[in-house]
Amino acid sequence: MMMQERSIAVKPLPEKVSAREERSIFRELEASMHTDRPRMVIDCSALRQLDKHAVHLLLCCLEEVMKRNGDVKLAALPPGSGAVVERTGMARLFDIHDTVAEAVESFHRSPTAEASQPDGSKSPTSGAGGAV
Repeated sequence: MMMQERSIAVKPLPEKVSAREERSIFRELEASMHTDRPRMVIDCSALRQLDKHAVHLLLCCLEEVMKRNGDVKLAALPPGSGAVVERTGMARLFDIHDTVAEAVESFHRSPTAEASQPDGSKSPTSGAGGAV
C-alpha cells in the first residue's frame, strides 16, 4: 500500500496583526485548511511583535486545523516573544521552530522520534505538535 505525501502549507504573517486585519488574515490562512489533515507552518519572521491579536489569530488557526485532525507549527517567532509564549501557554500547544525549514522538516520526522530524545526527555522545540 502506498502512502500519499500530503502537502505542507507555509503561510507568512505580516509585520503587524491588528484587530482590523486579524479576520482577513485568518481568511487567507483558512484557505489552506480545507483539506483532510492539513499541515501548516506559520512563518512569523516578518512579525514585529507577538501581541494579543497575533496570539488570537494563531490560536484560531490551531483550532480550525485541529478540527480537521491536522497540525500547525510556528517558525521564526519575533525576538523577545518567549515571555508571551510561556504566559499564554502557546509553548504547550504549538511545535515552535527557529526557522521555516526546521518546521517543515519536522513534519517529515516520525512523531515518536520528535517527541523524545535518547534519554527519554522531550525535545526542547516540540510542543503539542506531535500529539495534535
